[in-house]
Amino acid sequence: MGSSNSIRFSAIVITYNEEKKIGNCLDSLVNVADEIIVVDSYSTDRTIEICKSKGAKVISQQFLGYANQKNFGIQEAKFDYIISLDADEVLSPELINSIKYISPTSFLSAYEVNRLTNYCGRWIKHGGWYPDPKIRIWKKGNAKWVGDGVHETLELADNTKIVKLKGDLLHFTTDTISQHIDQIQKFTTLAANELHRQGKKVSIAKILFNSWFKFTRDYVFRLGFLDGFYGFVVAFNSAFATYLKYLKLYNLNKSDEKKS
Repeated sequence: MGSSNSIRFSAIVITYNEEKKIGNCLDSLVNVADEIIVVDSYSTDRTIEICKSKGAKVISQQFLGYANQKNFGIQEAKFDYIISLDADEVLSPELINSIKYISPTSFLSAYEVNRLTNYCGRWIKHGGWYPDPKIRIWKKGNAKWVGDGVHETLELADNTKIVKLKGDLLHFTTDTISQHIDQIQKFTTLAANELHRQGKKVSIAKILFNSWFKFTRDYVFRLGFLDGFYGFVVAFNSAFATYLKYLKLYNLNKSDEKKS
């Protein structure tokens, strides 16, 4: 386990019932990480068993929200350099090689990678889904996760330098269209609740326009049609997610009006 250079990396992954994907994630990390920490939200499947079999340190922690859960894992890290992956992400061979060539003298504040998503067995390279740059490697103390219960973003310290690494981060997002629909239902509810908490308002016209604009931008102007059938599905479902998010917000606002 570990990288071939003198930098020692702690890899952080958060999980909940990820038995189908966590194995491949950890197998790729073994090539570069000197420590793998899995923060698990009390999985009920074989996730913990698989993680331990791969040599990972598993910490059970009630879910704190995506940002706080990841920050909790970073606090537990033994080493100063962090690799942060989601359970459905895998380092490509080229990216593994790039990480191995990072040395203490060349290590800057943060490293960015391109994320390539696999949707129902097809790599999606258009429609705004690629290159999808993500910062996944940084020196401890130079960044922290922030965000609400739905989305988390990495907040960098002032004057942080960002360097692009060669090689893709492979993202195995969903295996079936029905699974994607289930994810959309879950996350649009969370997103609508967060917008409602912030006091956001929306009109029927905005719901319809934003949904139409999302599809047109991703499928036409961002060339989603070049990904064939699944390019259409991705663009349509993304527009549908926009529609649902704002429709649910609209219903929450209407409920408030009835109560007042």
